[in-house]
Amino acid sequence: MTVPEIAARGWYKSSYSAQANECVETRRAVPAGMAVRDSKDPDGPALLFAGEAWASFIAGVKVGDFPTD
Repeated sequence: MTVPEIAARGWYKSSYSAQANECVETRRAVPAGMAVRDSKDPDGPALLFAGEAWASFIAGVKVGDFPTD
């Protein structure tokens, strides 16, 4: 499976990341999914997630399923 080219525009980094260089960036992808990449390597690969998978991930983050410790 080949990963489609994702345009350079439209990538977003969390406002909580400030000027830190250890962040991920997200971008809405079609159809109704999300692309995620390493902000230090904008020309590198991006992971693509289906909309349902991304929504499940965000729901898990909100309820603390992924501890940071």
